[in-house]
Amino acid sequence: MTEYSISYSQGHDAPRWYLWDGGFLALGRSEGVVPPHAHHAIQIVISIDGTASIRGSHGDWRSGRGIIVRPDVEHSYNGQGSLGAMLMLDPESTEGTWLCTALAQEILLLPDAAFESCVSELRRFREQPFEGMEVGALIRHCVQSLCAGAPPTRRRDPRVTKVLNAIRASADLRMSVETAAAIVHLSPSRFAHLCTQQGGLPFRRYMRWRKLTRAMLAIARERTIAAAAQAADFADAAHVTRTFQQMFGIPPSTMMRGEFFEIVSPFEISR
Repeated sequence: MTEYSISYSQGHDAPRWYLWDGGFLALGRSEGVVPPHAHHAIQIVISIDGTASIRGSHGDWRSGRGIIVRPDVEHSYNGQGSLGAMLMLDPESTEGTWLCTALAQEILLLPDAAFESCVSELRRFREQPFEGMEVGALIRHCVQSLCAGAPPTRRRDPRVTKVLNAIRASADLRMSVETAAAIVHLSPSRFAHLCTQQGGLPFRRYMRWRKLTRAMLAIARERTIAAAAQAADFADAAHVTRTFQQMFGIPPSTMMRGEFFEIVSPFEISR
């Protein structure tokens, strides 16, 4: 397959983006290969018609109607022109933590039966958005239907949860590891180790991810990358573009096609 930036159909099949601080749901028809990239979100793909293809950092392309990618896993993606839903889920959320416990593989192709109810609800929502489930309820329904067993009982260290909540509540995303450590009365080195141990990602990389999710909201509101850079404390538009491409494999300009809807986060941080 030739690798090139993903493109979205225009008109009726143009994407709709439902964004919140920490994730999004995109509904639309896409084609083209997204080159290797990795992001901190859990990625869920559900094709309403046709199939999508995925490839890890090693191995061949695999196709399916339902795909889940674990956080921070490098992969390439091709929507193959199918109409579908792409959901990016915060792994620190309750449902994200729950879903991760069932993911034995870095990239999982789902049997049709696992997401059958999601497909019908997504199709109904796309065709008649005011007659189906409310979008937040729909997102939770799709994620919870893919979670196996009971919610995990293992609790995150409350000090990490306290810092995560502080980051979410703050309009300023320039928090240093020293400032974060001081919130929970730990040394910077001890907190940095705890953060990586609990979240699987160094604190500075996590903050870069949070800045990017904040930038996505600004792109939706302002429709300019320069505004996104200012809102999310990036150096400039070029910095936003580089970070966006590293994490999503596509330039932020691709995201500007379609309609945007900002919603309240459907999820809470897991405790």
